[in-house]
Amino acid sequence: MSRLDKLYDTMANLKELGLTINEDLVKEVNELEEELIKKEILPILTKNIEPALQPVQRELVLVVDYIPGQPISVHLSRKRNFTADMPDAKEIVVDPEVTHHQRDNHNENDDKILRGPARDMTVFFPDGTIIAEKKAVDTLYKVVKKIGVAEVRRVVEEKNLKFCKVPVISNRRDEKYGRSQKDLGDGWLLITHSNNPMKKEFIEKVSEALHLGIKVTLNDNV
Repeated sequence: MSRLDKLYDTMANLKELGLTINEDLVKEVNELEEELIKKEILPILTKNIEPALQPVQRELVLVVDYIPGQPISVHLSRKRNFTADMPDAKEIVVDPEVTHHQRDNHNENDDKILRGPARDMTVFFPDGTIIAEKKAVDTLYKVVKKIGVAEVRRVVEEKNLKFCKVPVISNRRDEKYGRSQKDLGDGWLLITHSNNPMKKEFIEKVSEALHLGIKVTLNDNV
């Protein structure tokens, strides 16, 4: 059973008992549903629906009305800005594919990252948690998981935070740096192709945006 299924069960049980479903639970369900659409539904639409629409030469908007247990209905609109009348409407897209210049690796700026020792980064949380793994990439991974993938992704989107042109948390496996993207679950990937000062700066920007009060130190700065 997936996490989303478990949350659905929790909401159903609370409703049956006449208890209030709190906003945090609803928010988490919304986020997981959106992740499912990005990971599972959008690729199907791109592969099957987009080619089928190519004969249509004018702009239009197709709205899919989905009600569990009932047939899907599709509505057509010629009004491109129709979402202005829908305050809760949200565009869901897969991160665009990044184009990397094909040059000799010795001249590729993205590869010119001076790396520090494997273990030279320590992260301190206000609650007393200290994360300092043997490898800085694992430290970064655990920090993101502790803060919350959805929260960090939101900052990545708002601040346009990238390593080697790739969003630090992305829902697309990059063609060039895919091997350095660690699986965060639910379709999200964390790129780690960066040196430790870059990782430190990233964590500090996330901490500042979310008002977390995190402190990051590198061994040569201690």
